[in-house]
Amino acid sequence: MRGSDSYTEGLFTMRRLDDFVPANHPLRRIRIMVNEALAKMDELFSRMYEADIKGGRPSVPPEKLLRAMLLQILFSIRSERQLMEQTRYNMLFRWFIGLSMDDDVWVPTVFTKNRQRLIEHDAIVAFFNEVINTAEKKRWLSGEHFSVDGTLIQAWAGHKSFVPKDGDDDDAGGTGSFKGKKRSNETHESKTDPDSKLFRKGKTASELRYMGHTLTDNRHGLVVNAMVTQADGFAEREAAKMMIKDARQAVADPKTEVTLGADKGYDAAEFIEELQRLKVTPHVAQNKSGRSSAVPDEIAKTEGYALSQRKRKLIEQGFGWAKFVGPIRQVMVRGIEKVDQLFVLTMAAYNLTRMRTLAELRPVAA
Repeated sequence: MRGSDSYTEGLFTMRRLDDFVPANHPLRRIRIMVNEALAKMDELFSRMYEADIKGGRPSVPPEKLLRAMLLQILFSIRSERQLMEQTRYNMLFRWFIGLSMDDDVWVPTVFTKNRQRLIEHDAIVAFFNEVINTAEKKRWLSGEHFSVDGTLIQAWAGHKSFVPKDGDDDDAGGTGSFKGKKRSNETHESKTDPDSKLFRKGKTASELRYMGHTLTDNRHGLVVNAMVTQADGFAEREAAKMMIKDARQAVADPKTEVTLGADKGYDAAEFIEELQRLKVTPHVAQNKSGRSSAVPDEIAKTEGYALSQRKRKLIEQGFGWAKFVGPIRQVMVRGIEKVDQLFVLTMAAYNLTRMRTLAELRPVAA
């Protein structure tokens, strides 16, 4: 019998938002880990909002703000305005953020302004670290064997914004054409995003870019450190030194062997010497294209070296996820601080998705 195409809305409902979310929904396990991390940040949040005792309108709760920012990354939502629009009618989003059916959704401009406070207090970095602490307690990290790599991030700025620093417009005709005109980071800068730099790598075209760097643990490919720098030919190795130094210091026993895998771009004498000074075994791919490698052959012939070379490829999964699911292919924020915040939060989101899978596959380790 054909059903009737009618619609009758009840005046009241006795169901909770939680009832509408399937018991096996992937966000359930992620939300548990997120809430555990946020609970440990309560003292930081209290310091951030000490000025509230002077009165004024309550701001966006930082816990809800961070959950909403994670949703924006996990569901590839382009802008805060679109995020707020979808939160109005999406029960899953309201449940994850912590909003009831009757709660008002924030104005996009208010939501955007509140992110600045997170930058000032390094709340995103603190959240990233708490996610890593969870992974460590679950024994999903080796803590000894790492890989490093970098990726280009296209800035939210175009070639037309790249003008001379002295103020003289080299395209006075307004055609937007720079053919035959020499431009460089020494003489020009973007007027919309001065922190971005004109950079090309390999066969790619020169674009205004940043460079993102990650340090991953070889056991499951989880990102244990992430940062953004300006794009130049030395940024990858300099960032790698800083990140592996932090990882080396975190190892309790100084006699424990720590290894670092990397591609051929890191095969430079000064970089290998710095790793050895830090007591880190360089499992860097040897570059013997018309030159000798800085990586000793006795290291390259070991079984551990071969294992590191296989494991280091896991780092590309994080970059791929960040660019195809996350917002890192071309960021829609300007300034290195905001780009860094977005990159670190994206890598935290990536870790959470991998940790959710690990929790299902390895419940005993949990």
